[in-house]
Amino acid sequence: MTRHLLAIAALAVSACATPHPAAPSLPSHASIDAEAARAMAASGAQGMAIAVIDDGQVVYVNAYGRRNAVGEPLQADTIMYGASLTKVAFAYMVMQLVEEGIIDLDTAIDQYLPRPLPDYTAPDVEDLYARWSDLAGDERWRLLTPRILLTHSSGFANFGFLEPDGRLRIHFDPGARYSYSGDGIILLQFVLERGLGLDVGREMQRRVFDRFGMANTSMMWRADFADNLADGWALDGSTEPHDERSAVRAAGSMDTTIADFAQFAAGFVRGDGVSRAARAEIVRSMLPITVASQFPVLQRELPPALRRPDLASGLGVLTFAGAQGRGFMRSGHNDWTGNVWVCVEARRRCVVILSNDVRAESEFARIAAFILGEVGAPWGFVYGSGGQ
Repeated sequence: MTRHLLAIAALAVSACATPHPAAPSLPSHASIDAEAARAMAASGAQGMAIAVIDDGQVVYVNAYGRRNAVGEPLQADTIMYGASLTKVAFAYMVMQLVEEGIIDLDTAIDQYLPRPLPDYTAPDVEDLYARWSDLAGDERWRLLTPRILLTHSSGFANFGFLEPDGRLRIHFDPGARYSYSGDGIILLQFVLERGLGLDVGREMQRRVFDRFGMANTSMMWRADFADNLADGWALDGSTEPHDERSAVRAAGSMDTTIADFAQFAAGFVRGDGVSRAARAEIVRSMLPITVASQFPVLQRELPPALRRPDLASGLGVLTFAGAQGRGFMRSGHNDWTGNVWVCVEARRRCVVILSNDVRAESEFARIAAFILGEVGAPWGFVYGSGGQ
């Protein structure tokens, strides 16, 4: 790992000497507001929030529409569901542990667990975790590493309970290819908690949320969230109360606000809290994407000629290249939530869109292009067959 980081640091220094690709000027605040109004009218979305980061600084935050069916306004400090944006915050925390020598990205997880993974059964494994005992008889679990889990190459389905028989299994040799898996992220949480004795919720709070001044962000429900909370809207226009999550789930339990997540996004592109080399490692293109879309999972791989050669997985993010240079992307989704975060590395420029109405997703690509210009983000891959 140390050799990896030193090499990446050298590449980062070299990259800084390369002229930045041309980028358009950012639109005015008023024109972003107008674009948000257009997008909401076009999609029927009832609530949406946007943040813009430029040169590592938050330069714009606003929220639009409603936070609930009563009609109370969605505001910049309204609590919204972070969904899978949680994964990149978790990866950022993990990289801090890596730099401190607490865990290594390329050490097999069996080196951290006091017992073989399939030996953990109820009551040792709460409902939070998959049934690791389902892996008994398949020794490939011993090949799993933190890097493999963070790059979605574990071989798991998204979640074991979604398998036809409800049993977790490994579908391909770990590390061989990309296939999105929330259970892979949950397994790394399990290793940190049961193998290393860490409290992931506490580590996320201390190392990420407190660091970036995210006062209204948590990995679990807080009673003080209740007064300014966003409910959700589904594709059919029905509403759903905000889920009061009672357990820390590294794959997606984070509640946040557009103002808070903007601070994280800005700190992330600046590299606060990690070394330059560690920050570069998170967004390094380390595992080529060989399937047509993120969902459904476990797709057949495309012939090489049909693959997008610049599209790859980093640690908790997708990486890509376009007219403005290298970038990265992370999205989040459930039936009532649509979130996306897209960044261009050269200018430390990002757009974050959070919506408590899943219908807004249909406008995300157009909004991002309006603000950032065309950057080559893999919209078709992420949303071609659903969100995440």
